Parts: sequence; structure tokens; C-alpha cells
Amino acid sequence: MRRPRDPYTIDMFKGWTPPRVSVGFEPGSIPGKRLSSRISRAVAKALRESGKDRATIAGQMSQRLGSPVSVAMLDSYAAESKTDHNISVERLIALIHATGKTELLGFLADEFDLAVIPKRYENVIELALIEDHKREIEGRARYLQAKIRSAQ
Repeated sequence: MRRPRDPYTIDMFKGWTPPRVSVGFEPGSIPGKRLSSRISRAVAKALRESGKDRATIAGQMSQRLGSPVSVAMLDSYAAESKTDHNISVERLIALIHATGKTELLGFLADEFDLAVIPKRYENVIELALIEDHKREIEGRARYLQAKIRSAQ
């Protein structure tokens, strides 16, 4: 029979989920089969979720690029029906800067089955890779030692 849980001890893990490590939109939030449609939807989502109006975003992009970006251009980039107005990489970078929506980087990486992580996690990942490699080497050394012992 299980003993009742201590009512005075808090459960530190109840209701806790680890924070998302990679940068990107929520899985499934940019649906569609055609890549051009998905790009337009991602741009539209970034514009919508940025908390800024399109005129402000266009102005910030224009300033960063040194060439004019209009609200009409942003509207075209975000419209799936405007297949002849795709956003360039240069303008996408300016859009990310203007909106602060780094999720667009994750959207791009996801096309290649990759993830974008904040730089502060880089050393943690490298350490994990080193630990994995160390375990492989130790396993190989144990195998060779066993082989040597069995040959004697």
C-alpha cells in the first residue's frame, strides 16, 4: 500500500516543462505543402506577432538596408497569392532585425532538419559531444583490453 504524499512538501516538477532550447515557430504553426506558401505564412506570422505596425517595420528595414522598403512590399511578401514577390535573403535578415522574430531563422533551419540555438548553449553541446566521444573511446579501450586478456 502506498503511503500518502507529504502535504507539506512541494512538488518542484509538477506543472514544469523544460524551456524550448531551439529558436523557431511552434511545430505545425506554418502549414502548407508549397515552400513559397510556407515562407509567406512565416513572414505574415512574424509581422503579426512582432507587436509593431508594418509602417514601422518597413521604416526599420529601409534604414538597415539603405534602400526603401514599403508597406506594400511587406504585404506582398506575406501574401501567398503574390508568387512573383518573394522576399530575398537580405530583406529577410532586415525583417528579422526589425521584428525581433528570430523564429524565422528556425523556420529556415527546419527545412534542412537542423535547429538554431542561442549561442550561450554552444559550449554545453560541445561538452556533450566530447563526453559522448569519451564514452566511445573508453568502450573501445575496454574491448581491446578484453581481447588482449583472452589472447593470453
